[in-house]
Amino acid sequence: MRIAPGSTGVAVVAPQSGAEPAPRGTAVPPVAIQPPRAAPAAVASPGTAAAVSAKPVAAKPAKPKSATVRTAAVRTSDAAAERAAETKGVGIAVLVNDDPITGYEIDQRQRFMAMSTNIGERAQANFKRALQDPSVSERLKGILGQIIEANKGKTKAQILAIFEERKKQFALGLQKQAMESARASVFPALRKQALDELVEERLKMQEAKRLNVTASEEDVGRIVKSIAEKNKMTEAQFAQHLSSMGSDIEAMRARFRSTMSWNEVIKRKYGHQIAISERDVERMVSQGPAVDDQVELQIQRIVLPIAGKLAQKSVDARVAEAEAMRAKFSGCSSMAGLSGGIAGAKFEDLGTRKAGTLSEPTRSFLINAKDGEMVPPTVGSSGVELYAVCGRQVVKADEQKRTAALEELRQKEFELFAKRHLRSLRDEATCRFVADAGVTAAKDCNLRSAANKTTQ
Repeated sequence: MRIAPGSTGVAVVAPQSGAEPAPRGTAVPPVAIQPPRAAPAAVASPGTAAAVSAKPVAAKPAKPKSATVRTAAVRTSDAAAERAAETKGVGIAVLVNDDPITGYEIDQRQRFMAMSTNIGERAQANFKRALQDPSVSERLKGILGQIIEANKGKTKAQILAIFEERKKQFALGLQKQAMESARASVFPALRKQALDELVEERLKMQEAKRLNVTASEEDVGRIVKSIAEKNKMTEAQFAQHLSSMGSDIEAMRARFRSTMSWNEVIKRKYGHQIAISERDVERMVSQGPAVDDQVELQIQRIVLPIAGKLAQKSVDARVAEAEAMRAKFSGCSSMAGLSGGIAGAKFEDLGTRKAGTLSEPTRSFLINAKDGEMVPPTVGSSGVELYAVCGRQVVKADEQKRTAALEELRQKEFELFAKRHLRSLRDEATCRFVADAGVTAAKDCNLRSAANKTTQ
């Protein structure tokens, strides 16, 4: 933002399009918040299976159910009602089999879910509209007048410096208003989804605890750390970034904890029932696009780093050393020993790599080399590099397609079992929605009217 000396007009610079409004100089990287896809035997948490909304009704005695249904899922205990009434002030909104969900959790889940919407674009559009309002220029002129009046005797440069700071504060205020307006436009629709998701999470975690397959905090932490690293942040920075967007990182951790635990539940209960026929695999393979064969190479590498500036003389000296090593090469078993007598030389067994992941000209050298051959030295980002091909295998396209088809079919089967089991848990569960005067009971967690009452 800047104002030209002697000018009466002011200009407030908008943030880059597509990003959430943020203070000048504050980087807001895109946040990837999806957990890693589960292995074929592990089921990614299915989407919201059913709306949880229910109109509060008068408490009724629970109907007798099968002995196989957990008592906690069908019983409305007076003690739980008393606890809910006592803790009403801290915001309990729903009891799912006596397990509370607070209003704060619903609000935080809304904010977390909003990050996956176009809320940033809406905020940006709101901010631009605010800047185009004629009153903005008048307000800034008024601020400048106040500064001039309050700082008589100061130089023009000093006054403009004060004005620049006030303009920044003014713009930040507009940005905050734009973000709040954007959130307000999407929050009503998200509240019901957030409540529904939290009810499902409670049911999933209750089942995981019953089967003793809850995800550990270490496993959840690894996923959060991975996401933070993908966004080039530490965990603390990532948590602060989410906080600046109005969301507590615990909302993310809770979702991942539920997803991972639920995967284990489905594997434990239904993994042995998955049976994919050869006919199903063949049918899917025949419907898919054509795929080329892939070459996988088993390779080793020696790197000769180049110290100091990348001068031609230094490069030539290292290349000469590499050529001398290549002349002594007698097979992959001898490669580690070759680096021993060269200053700074580093040996690496890179294992198996797909040829397509290697850069040129190294890739062409290695593909065309024979097994047990060292290719000519090349200059890479780490220094002069020597590669040797120690083996290879060709992965047939048909085999790749069959493996992918089998994994996809298994995943679909697991998702079907997951949806059925979750539906069963919801039918058997008791959700009680805290009303203004106390607690009302519903016979299960699928009554839409009760959830609608809660979300108002």
